[in-house]
Amino acid sequence: MPDVIIREAVPNDAQTILDFIVGLAEFENEPRSIVEATVESVRRDGFGPQRLFETLIAERNGEPLGMALFFPHYSTWTGTPALYLEDLFVKEEARGTGAGFALMQALAEIASERGWKRLDLSVLDWNPARRFYHQLGMEHESEWLLYRLDEDGIARLAQAGPDG
Repeated sequence: MPDVIIREAVPNDAQTILDFIVGLAEFENEPRSIVEATVESVRRDGFGPQRLFETLIAERNGEPLGMALFFPHYSTWTGTPALYLEDLFVKEEARGTGAGFALMQALAEIASERGWKRLDLSVLDWNPARRFYHQLGMEHESEWLLYRLDEDGIARLAQAGPDG
């Protein structure tokens, strides 16, 4: 079996990236309607003049197997940039082929080359990929909780008076 190849995504990969995003949502038991991203938003935000994220594509024989979508963030405690992995997705039929490992290894290489001192991600508590992350040497930060303010919450907070 030929090796898995990792490459940087190009604008023509926007549909593939969106398909992987939808695949991840379905894997996480979410309806297709949860994904509001479009080919246009992927192309604009991943390849436009104000690039908000980067994507790596895993392939074998030109067939896309999965992706890693990431962006930089910053650790104020260490005073250094870090890599945040937003989405890691490998198609079901390609799991166990080394595609996920190859993507994670490529991310580690990018972080190292850029001087980013950490690789962070979040994962659902039931996701079997947690074992994979532990095997890579990642640690679960049990004391930290993820909080989110959605679009409506942002609008309310932006309009709130001094008393909330």
